[in-house]
Amino acid sequence: VQLQASGGGLVQAGGSLRLSCAASGGTFGSYTVGWFRQAPGKEREFVAAIRSSGGFAYYADSVKGRFSISRDNARNTVYLQMNSLRPEDTAVYYCAADSKIILSSIRMDGQYDHWGQGTEVTVSS
Repeated sequence: VQLQASGGGLVQAGGSLRLSCAASGGTFGSYTVGWFRQAPGKEREFVAAIRSSGGFAYYADSVKGRFSISRDNARNTVYLQMNSLRPEDTAVYYCAADSKIILSSIRMDGQYDHWGQGTEVTVSS
């Protein structure tokens, strides 16, 4: 499956953005999709993930209550709605997918086989 992330941009603190991860090829509905981010000079970190059915979602503590992940399998797209953005949310955001990932590994970027190219989010103070 090929992934294309989009929706990044420049926003003021407190604002919102919605990222999209569009998939092509493969059976998208069978993939767990995760969002990760990497800020300058830092390691890539887990942000959120959603299971193939869309019934279960998982979040990093730093974004819980502010970000929401969802998916539309008919459109082969996963969304990350980001509200109440903070300067520390500034990063390049990547979406990733895997069809076999287990729950205990869902926050581990090394466990995802397929990656999009990243979309940059900048939050100004």
